[in-house]
Amino acid sequence: MVMDISWITIAAWIALSTAATSAAPVPSEPDIAQAQEDLAAGHYTSQQLVQHYLERIARLDHDGPAINAVLALQPEALAQAEALDRERQQDEVRGPLHGLPMLIKDNIDTADMPTTAGARAMAGHRPAQDAFIVARLRAAGALILGKTNLSEWANFRSNRSSSGWSGLGGQTRNPYDPTRNPCGSSSGTGAAIAADFAVVGIGTETDGSIMCPSGVNGLVGIKPTVGLVSRSGIIPISASQDTAGPMARSVADAAAVLSVIAGTDPEDPATVDADRHRVDYREVLDQASLQGVRIGVLRQDFGFHDQVDALLEQRLEDLRRAGAVLIDPVVIEVPDALGDAEFEVLQYEFKD
Repeated sequence: MVMDISWITIAAWIALSTAATSAAPVPSEPDIAQAQEDLAAGHYTSQQLVQHYLERIARLDHDGPAINAVLALQPEALAQAEALDRERQQDEVRGPLHGLPMLIKDNIDTADMPTTAGARAMAGHRPAQDAFIVARLRAAGALILGKTNLSEWANFRSNRSSSGWSGLGGQTRNPYDPTRNPCGSSSGTGAAIAADFAVVGIGTETDGSIMCPSGVNGLVGIKPTVGLVSRSGIIPISASQDTAGPMARSVADAAAVLSVIAGTDPEDPATVDADRHRVDYREVLDQASLQGVRIGVLRQDFGFHDQVDALLEQRLEDLRRAGAVLIDPVVIEVPDALGDAEFEVLQYEFKD
């Protein structure tokens, strides 16, 4: 398996930096609000937070269960975290993600790390500049800790490809059960955030590539409407379907990240109206927001696992108690011709 950053190098980082970044009480799976509160209070620093994640990645991604979610790491991560800590000390907090380590899918351009789509043919490819959304994340204070493995070419290299496998990164595993499918194509981001390798992550989706790995890894994923989030600097499949989106451990975190990455990009004509529609999505999170909301229950997709079905019934009852109106059941017929037509469009747009 070819890796941009060797695990020997990671071990060396950890050994060399231990004295400077002594163990801090970093909580398990901190959300954005908690991490920012802790950083502001001085409970730990961004440098200690990065150290915490580097140690988890070394212990669990390569060794132990060998989740294999991280394809490359930022070699200057600790130095970047130290700089962000200094900014915080000087009351120069850039934005809601200041000092928080993130992991992003390796089909999104980063000027300081290779972008490969998991393909050996792209090994070592270094983009000239960050993707538009990466620039927005950095402007909001995020620290891009590394790049995550994916289904090679975002699962468009073959109609028989395996979720979470790439020629460059090998097979990503589901952290809840390494024998189970991590889904894809944003497999590495899904597995990494579920395994607590970073605070939040970014995936991309043409059809299911954010939602499926979010679902099977117990995360919240959002595929934004095409045109809300820039695609500039993201290796494309389909101009009519591609978009990037957040993958997080909570709705609030996903909303916070979407608020940062949404917006008009002059290099992506589809986003011409994005600024007009952009809001702080955290402000719409309201306990009463489900009151009267109609939710369809697609029972045709139940029945594969008794325990899963039982949990779904509990969650449906939770939705009812929260005021939602369940339309149960809803039947949606998807003709085979629809999938065939979509594949034809994807082939044309990928070639284009």
